[in-house]
Amino acid sequence: MDAFALLSETRRPWLDADALKSRVLPLLTATHPDRVHGASESEKLAANGRHAELNAAFNTLREPRDRLLHLYDLEAGEKPKDIQRIPPGTMDLFIEVGQTCRELDEFLQRKANATSPMLRLSLMQEGLDHLDRLQALQGRVNGRREELESELKALNAVWESAPPAGAPGRREALPLERLEQLYRSMSYVARWTGQIQERLVSLSI
Repeated sequence: MDAFALLSETRRPWLDADALKSRVLPLLTATHPDRVHGASESEKLAANGRHAELNAAFNTLREPRDRLLHLYDLEAGEKPKDIQRIPPGTMDLFIEVGQTCRELDEFLQRKANATSPMLRLSLMQEGLDHLDRLQALQGRVNGRREELESELKALNAVWESAPPAGAPGRREALPLERLEQLYRSMSYVARWTGQIQERLVSLSI
């Protein structure tokens, strides 16, 4: 499936997710199974299939990580090979997120095991310190995401000036190695965001 073609979107690394949603939502509404409940079985099957395709394409393009993976697959004809390698510019955050999460998990375990009211009281301040540290880390991760998104926006010009899809020289004109690195960076940012959010929730309990 070419999600870009299915949604009549030009292939490019950056898309405005809100604009995409506004444009695709009427298509999803028009093909929703509830809209064809009085149709024949073949028409229902066709509408259901169309709705499922549109929804899958929308979900692929709206998330930067999934969109970059899909774009790389379309342009390179294969999935990225070395997706576990730490991409450039993320090692410091990789180490900091891992260390912060480990220390916080240890604190949460001590907090869960605390039975003495005095001990629980002493842990409150430590919890606030962890909260401040976690929120600061969240800000740095968000900053990294913004940097990556800015680069994706700049890369749109490269895709717009490249030969058309399927034309000779297109692959050579595209920075696919950098696209793969950006995909991996976005994957780590998404993972860190989830890890941080999970622990912010745990701290609030």
